[in-house]
Amino acid sequence: MDDPGYVQQPADGYRGSRAPARAPSGTRWECESPWSDLSALVRCCEQVLESAYDRRRWAPCGRCCRRQTEEASHGERSYIKADFRGRVDGPGNVMTARDSTEKERKYDPRLRSRIPELTAIPGVDHVGEASETLLEAVYYDTGTLELAARGMTLRRRTGGSDPGWHLKLPVSPDSLTEIQNPLGQPDHVPAELLDHLAAITRGRELSPVARLSTRRSTYPLYGADGKHLADFTDDDVHAVPLGGLGPETQWHEWEFELVRATPKLFSAAKPALKTAGAVPSAHPSKLARALDGSWPEAKATRTNPARKNGPVRDVVTSYVGAQIRQLLTYDPGVRTGAPDSVHQMRSAARRTRSVLRTYRTLFDRETGAGLERELQWLGRVLGRPRDAEVIRERILAHLNNLPDAEAASPALGQLEHELDTTYNAGYQRALTTLNSQRYYRLLDALERVRDTPPTKAKAARKARKSSARLVNKAARRLDKAHQAAKKSQGTTGHDTALHQVRKDAKRLRHAAESAAAIHGKRARTLEKTSHRIQRVLGDHQDSVVARELLHRLAAAPDMAAGTAAVYQALIEQETETAANAEAAYRNLRKKARGRRI
Repeated sequence: MDDPGYVQQPADGYRGSRAPARAPSGTRWECESPWSDLSALVRCCEQVLESAYDRRRWAPCGRCCRRQTEEASHGERSYIKADFRGRVDGPGNVMTARDSTEKERKYDPRLRSRIPELTAIPGVDHVGEASETLLEAVYYDTGTLELAARGMTLRRRTGGSDPGWHLKLPVSPDSLTEIQNPLGQPDHVPAELLDHLAAITRGRELSPVARLSTRRSTYPLYGADGKHLADFTDDDVHAVPLGGLGPETQWHEWEFELVRATPKLFSAAKPALKTAGAVPSAHPSKLARALDGSWPEAKATRTNPARKNGPVRDVVTSYVGAQIRQLLTYDPGVRTGAPDSVHQMRSAARRTRSVLRTYRTLFDRETGAGLERELQWLGRVLGRPRDAEVIRERILAHLNNLPDAEAASPALGQLEHELDTTYNAGYQRALTTLNSQRYYRLLDALERVRDTPPTKAKAARKARKSSARLVNKAARRLDKAHQAAKKSQGTTGHDTALHQVRKDAKRLRHAAESAAAIHGKRARTLEKTSHRIQRVLGDHQDSVVARELLHRLAAAPDMAAGTAAVYQALIEQETETAANAEAAYRNLRKKARGRRI
């Protein structure tokens, strides 16, 4: 089923107005809120948009509104994504998926050990009344246990104070980020959690891998001031691996989870736990213990750090590894329309491509060139909605500064319609791209280069000398671009020449950034200088793009005189902005001349 991402508001010449969406033919609307008719649903979604991130588009809210084709008799559904996260549970009450950070440690007690003397833990004044709960959980993963290999767990659990779907993402050995969604239906993973995992599962289906029953006794620990410091839990666990992943098992374990205490309480609790016979668990999670022999080897996500006397390949792989983490971090945000996610994800793709190009002589030519092409493709796909967003904000800011707001209204409607249409089309293509096998293959290829780089013999040379040579080569390239731009003054190709300077400054910035751990202050200074040039000329290039759009719209037939005057005023503002940006660039160029590592 196609996912429209969001429904665009028809332009009506009035800023901030919203119009009801027209449901596609053969589609009916459903809402998990108390309302049942379409007009009430529209009011529900407008109310959310009033208090949420609003790019001046009307959209059904992504959590309460679902569309279902009448042909989908077996109940398949796709969620409408909006520019915010929220589910309406009543008028004005927006409910979001809960995110929290867990800090806990697991322990294996001796058989039939009594619980520790918890008040012997320094800082613990008293123990609250114990509560007993039966927890039933089903864990999900791919057939190759991709989540487990990355230290992630996805489960649907009933019982206790937080029934629902729980996605746990590793932060550190003792810390996890947990994202919770309501229980919903069994075997129907919530759309938001699928969005968080899509770049990890990469088209592989999620299915149950284990069922766990836990009889839990929880002991809350309090300080003298009544602060809830931590919870100590005593768990009896019965696990049933599914799909032939292992035999049934049962065990007894303790968990010590911080609530409002600092991690120092872990150290303070060690003597009391040791006295009671507890040892740190050999398994990172209950699921790991349940699957035991089937538990996969952990996938490496860290690389060797770049060192002056280490191989220069480590400069590249450590930088690429950091950018892969950025791609995977912002991928869910792009899928859910989180602010700035498209920008950050495109930046990570560009950084990766830029550094691979700088160090391309170290790598197998075919592999390096292929990755550069694919990263360029991803950057262009993400660039279309991002560029429309930037130009929209830029032109509307200029428009708001015009003295005659009433005369500007028709131009505003045309501009919003044009740029929203461009953004919507670009965003839809980005969503399609992020669900494509081509994108998943790119992620796989990047991780292979990070983990087992296809390098030449020269990649083993010392990082200090080799990285300096390659970064300085990028600096010389920028110098040549400066000269070409200077010679092009007064010609029709001047804007293009300045744009090339910007691109070469960006490449140098990323190259210097990659070598900062090796060359310290000199690399950071080069990075800052090139970044300033990139930023100033970025403003110039945005002005070029904005003027092209304004000239095209101003040339429309039967344009009212007042509207044409508005476009002309905007063009003049952009021309002035471009001139100021170029003047600032000339000053920066003088200061940057001859800079090297």
